[in-house]
Amino acid sequence: MKISRSIIILAITAIFAISSAFGQKTRTIKVSELKDKIEGAWIGQMIGNIYGLPHENKYINAPGPENWPYGYTKNIEKLKKYNGAFSDDDTDVEYMYLLQMQKFGPEPSYAQLRDAWMYHIRDRVWLANRGALGLMHFGYTPPFTGSKNLNPHWYQIDPQLINEVWAFTAPGMVNYAASKSEWAARITSDEWGVEPTIHYGAMYSAAFFEKDIRKLISIGLEYLPKDCRYANTVHEMIALHEKYPTQWTAAWKEMAQKYYVNEPDMTKTIWNANLNGACAILALLYGEGDFQRTLDLACAMGFDADNQAATLAGLMGVINGMKGLPENLYLPIEGWKEPFNNNYVNITRYDLPDDKISDIVENTLKATIDLVVSKGGKVTGKRGNEVLTINTGAIFNPPLEFCLGPLPRLEIGLPAEFEFYTAANKIYNWSLVSGKVPDGMTFEKGKLSGTPQKPGYFDLTLQLDNGKDKITRDFRLLVRGKNIAPSADTIFANVRQLNESVLDSCWFTFGKSMYAKNVDVINDGVLSGPGSVFYSLAAKTKIPKIDYFGYGWDVPQKISMLAFHTGCLEEFGGWLTSLNVQYLDEKGKWQPVIQTLIDPPLPETDIVFYQPHFVEYTISFPTIETRAIRIIGDTKIEGHWNKYTKNVSGFTSITELSVYH
Repeated sequence: MKISRSIIILAITAIFAISSAFGQKTRTIKVSELKDKIEGAWIGQMIGNIYGLPHENKYINAPGPENWPYGYTKNIEKLKKYNGAFSDDDTDVEYMYLLQMQKFGPEPSYAQLRDAWMYHIRDRVWLANRGALGLMHFGYTPPFTGSKNLNPHWYQIDPQLINEVWAFTAPGMVNYAASKSEWAARITSDEWGVEPTIHYGAMYSAAFFEKDIRKLISIGLEYLPKDCRYANTVHEMIALHEKYPTQWTAAWKEMAQKYYVNEPDMTKTIWNANLNGACAILALLYGEGDFQRTLDLACAMGFDADNQAATLAGLMGVINGMKGLPENLYLPIEGWKEPFNNNYVNITRYDLPDDKISDIVENTLKATIDLVVSKGGKVTGKRGNEVLTINTGAIFNPPLEFCLGPLPRLEIGLPAEFEFYTAANKIYNWSLVSGKVPDGMTFEKGKLSGTPQKPGYFDLTLQLDNGKDKITRDFRLLVRGKNIAPSADTIFANVRQLNESVLDSCWFTFGKSMYAKNVDVINDGVLSGPGSVFYSLAAKTKIPKIDYFGYGWDVPQKISMLAFHTGCLEEFGGWLTSLNVQYLDEKGKWQPVIQTLIDPPLPETDIVFYQPHFVEYTISFPTIETRAIRIIGDTKIEGHWNKYTKNVSGFTSITELSVYH
């Protein structure tokens, strides 16, 4: 492959920049300058978010028109209404994270952030964020909440717009900022879905000491995995800029063709993390360091444009400091004397307080200094002229904690391997301090392996230590009998075929290859991925319905447990609000199974934000003997803004229904 001269030069420049600037063991910055740049980060993000909102998801088939500056347009009235900046998902989660840093210190744990999500975030989240929230309510912690096997939106834009705060509280600590940004990104996302967040994290941290856009992009590349998808994308955007140095629309066309039009079906959305990250790189390159031009380009690049606008405006705020931001953008209302009238008004998150922007900045400054000092830095100088010395080689080690996700699927006679997980497995020691692993299995260094021999529940207590601290947690493992669903002679279902014409009229958010065409997939053993999910979507009607799924055998079977595995869910439905079991009696009539225990229980509410993708509910009961068994429940229809979806009947999303002796 031919490599362009500019890429070679850029690579050499990157090496030089890192070795000469960020290879230093310490750097210093005046606290007053640090505060100015932190204020620039917050105000920049507020500018970009509010400025960009009218352009969100607006330019898909072509970029936005070049009638710049766009201005705040209709959001001027909202700024007047709230008499200041108002919250949106580009700033409100970061503000929530800042409050957790104030409460728990500069390195809150996954569990602490999960608690904040579940308490403060009750609506107004979509895609990977909504998927993560549902899994949190199910009982999982990050990074499982962002795992591609559980959160089918793992590749979407979400993490790159809510995690900048981890980087601009780590000035000059580029390695630390990149690692911590990735750690936080995995709350909602996985694999290449987290890569733009890593890149932004490194650039934000480096921008406290580096103003050149090209160098910042190069520095960010050094903290991405070599030859990862987003690193290659960034290099391609640099090459497009070289190819069309004055024609940003031509570069946009080639970028959109590759990363949107030709994107594989399973990840083709206008919110794709790689696609929107590519838009941001083009906006940075063609913006040439000019705040207003970069802001307008971020909007004009389209797709999920307000997020690029907010993140890039925040980055420019760090580069230029508050003093370098255009006054007309933070004082857009006549009579305002302070940036956004010094008001940040929460309109999006439950029980997050309104705040003075100056207080947000002061609290961020304190968290930053606390973090820097905890990592070997120090504050010197007289009051009013303090200097912060930064240990640029600081490393982020995640807090010691158990990460909770799906426990192993253990079945008699089937070999299994399972690793209990933490955010930093490699530096932790595991111990079994009480209890007994299933017969036929062993536990060593966090890994369970072997072939279970006996069904039932097995309780054990595990310990983690990092050489300094120790923590313990109880786990209950389930060993199941043999799954007899694959041996069924009949599959029972009230809807056997997906009505694709109805699906096409819905606001569905996954690639069509995700959806199976008929119900036969529910006993094939495949729990996720293309063709794994059956939607019982049959008609276009406002009437809710009852769904059932089950099996029949030619000879009676002894059954004591079912396992219902959900598929991916839509904003308007896909989940059951009740779940019961019925069996076929000797007279051929369906009868209720009594004394059923659902583990875990169904969500406490039927609203969408509590519903988890790709999870399993086990339903146990006293053993019955029957030729047929099924689950049955009420489907949910959620109100939705899409006018077509409003008339679609309820349905169930299912990947698997297992049956055990």
